[in-house]
Amino acid sequence: MKTILFIILIIWGIPSTFFRSKFRKIVYQTNDWKINIKPLFKKEIVGLLFNLYPENKEYIKTRNNYRLYLFVYLIIFLVYYFYK
Repeated sequence: MKTILFIILIIWGIPSTFFRSKFRKIVYQTNDWKINIKPLFKKEIVGLLFNLYPENKEYIKTRNNYRLYLFVYLIIFLVYYFYK
């Protein structure tokens, strides 16, 4: 069972680059591909937890989708980690 959870964790992690890239491009207001290889910054965390651009519907939708994705990822990871 632990192996199956590990495989699910890996498969669920594949779209993370897409979600993070799209979210970061909105938060930093750029289309530059280099935003994907830069380290984590405070603005990204603030943008994930709070509402940086309340008038930007694409930002809100992307942020909420990214939050949901990360929440499910966390749940899968915790189940994997604590599974005996």
